[in-house]
Amino acid sequence: MSPHDPRPDPHPALRGHVVSLTAYDVDLGGPGVHRGLPGTTLTLVLPVGEPLDVGWSGDDASRAARWGTLAGLHTGPAAIHHLGHQAGVQLELTVTGARTLLGAPAASLAGTIVDLEDAAPALRHLPERLAAAPAASRRAVVERALLGVLRDRPSLPRAEVAWALRQLRRGAGVGAVAAEVGLSRRHLGTLVRRECGVSARDLRRLGRFEQARALVGRIPLAEAAYRSGFADQAHLSREWSALAGCTPSTWLREEFPFVQDRDADSVPG
Repeated sequence: MSPHDPRPDPHPALRGHVVSLTAYDVDLGGPGVHRGLPGTTLTLVLPVGEPLDVGWSGDDASRAARWGTLAGLHTGPAAIHHLGHQAGVQLELTVTGARTLLGAPAASLAGTIVDLEDAAPALRHLPERLAAAPAASRRAVVERALLGVLRDRPSLPRAEVAWALRQLRRGAGVGAVAAEVGLSRRHLGTLVRRECGVSARDLRRLGRFEQARALVGRIPLAEAAYRSGFADQAHLSREWSALAGCTPSTWLREEFPFVQDRDADSVPG
């Protein structure tokens, strides 16, 4: 990827709501299918030049081409079909960001891929504005639009629930988090699902997977497993296959085809 503005950090006023905001322009070398991995954030993609053709992997009925695509929290991979070149802006929104920027709890979008116009009518003009903007200004166009809809007094989750969500995303155990906030596991699970649309256990799984994703390919898999909270390398591989639809080594070959397939524990570079 060769983004026009490689800085993923959003405007200071958007921090806590937007984890990253990246303008991208990438040559993928030819038509294919890119694997969209799950995580603890909602993903908003605003393509330029051609709509984003995406659906859940293995579910053709969910596939559609859209000029503004929003994916809620999910526990399986998406399949992004492309012709070899993609450009636009991609954002990762927090659960709080869903309320402050979209005006809806993340739970209402969990497991879905929807058109931006349906999820956030206040932002429906953003794809058109982005298409008319110079490439170097795309990030700024999106930031201005988000700042324009930022809610000063959104309906936020209770403080203990917000704290629990942060801990679960970091991979903390459900029982330990429930005890720390003074709730039963069942009650905590109900509150988490009401806010996110996924179970407390799955939110923890997504958090550990996200941590592992940042490490896989940089350090040996066994060390990545240990550092991201998995019991061992086999545990990491099982969870990766369940959430990504492939093994870590397969994902590395897809994402970094220039890396030779040396062994499952190898590190690129």
